[in-house]
Formats: sequence, structure tokens, C-alpha cells
Amino acid sequence: MGIHINPSILSADFSDLRTELGRISTADMAHVDVMDNHFVPNLTFGPPVVERIRAVSPIPLDAHLMIADPDRWAPVYADLGCASVTFHLEAAAAPVRLARELRALGARASVAVKPATPVEPLLDLLPEFDQVLVMTVEPGFGGQKFLDVCLPKITRLRRAISAEGLDVALQVDGGVSEATVDRVVDAGANVLVAGSAVYAADDAAAAVASLRGRAEARAGA
Repeated sequence: MGIHINPSILSADFSDLRTELGRISTADMAHVDVMDNHFVPNLTFGPPVVERIRAVSPIPLDAHLMIADPDRWAPVYADLGCASVTFHLEAAAAPVRLARELRALGARASVAVKPATPVEPLLDLLPEFDQVLVMTVEPGFGGQKFLDVCLPKITRLRRAISAEGLDVALQVDGGVSEATVDRVVDAGANVLVAGSAVYAADDAAAAVASLRGRAEARAGA
């Protein structure tokens, strides 16, 4: 797959999400951060709200579950029609079983790791996932500063994916902007989640196009 841009609606105006989703209709997916105030110290949406977002979104949903007990709840989001469902390795009791269940329900199965979580336990399990998400900020709040210390993890994952010839996407979430896109693409990421970099722009579609163009140019360099 090529470069994908998935703007995070965590930075959108929640009072008018239909309009805010329309602003990113040229993106690949809308990244929806589900937080439960247990796994992370913030609270956002649950299944009923995500169901309504799915109903009005012009593009597929990329659900990022920052929640406790994803083994129970992640399949609910696949049932709601989310195209991609990401759960955290730190929270899952049986990540391989959960990934297989998500795939059986028709969703792309994605696993995420926090900045301090090593990726080595995932290397032998990569064929079980459609995507790996490397958090480049501590999960919970948008607008944080990008953590360069996470770049070597992205590189290790990309090397492992390439060595096995796998079709596994490598997503980066946290502090992605025009200032950091070169570094994440150089490290090997091909799915970029950008929140404030897109929604703080007067023209969100132009911001998406700019990020995509810069990332594609860097990937082809």
C-alpha cells in the first residue's frame, strides 16, 4: 500500500462532527480515538457515538481503542462497521485471538504499542495483524510533542515486515505534522495520523493533500 493519511477527529469540533468529517473527505480514513478514562486518563466516545459517526462519515473509520478489556469491546466496533479496529497490546489478554476475531468480522486487525512498550514481542506475530500502530506520544490527549525516541521502533518493525514480505501497514500516531513527516516516513511508516496539523488549518483538505504529497515524495526519495 502507499501512503495513507488518517486525520484524528480528536482535534475536531465535537459540536458539529458531520461538518468536521466533511472537511477531511479527501483523506483515506477518519481516525476515531475511543478512550475510557481507565486505560488512558481521558474520556471520549463509546459505541453509540461511533455508530452515528460511522453513519455520517464520508470515509471509512479507523477506530483506535485506548480502552481496558479490548478482548470484550473491540469486536463491537467491528460490528458497527469500522473498517479498521486497533487495540493496545498492553491491554489485550489474547491479542492473536482478538485479531482473528476482528478479521472474521470483516475489519482490519491492528495492534498498538505505547512509546515505552517494546515491539520485539510482536515480531513473530506480525502475520496475524493487518497493521501495527506505534504511538509517538503518550496516549490520551492530542496536541502533544512528537517523541523521536520512538523512531527506532518503527524502523525495526519496517525491517521485519519487509524481511518477511508481509502486507502489514505501519501507522504512526502522535505529533505528526509537516515538521515530523519526513522522519516518520524515513523510519518506515506508511499510515500517518494527524490531528491538530489538519484540523487547525483553515483548509483541512489542503492540509491533508500537503501531508500526503510530502510523505509520498519522501517515500519515493
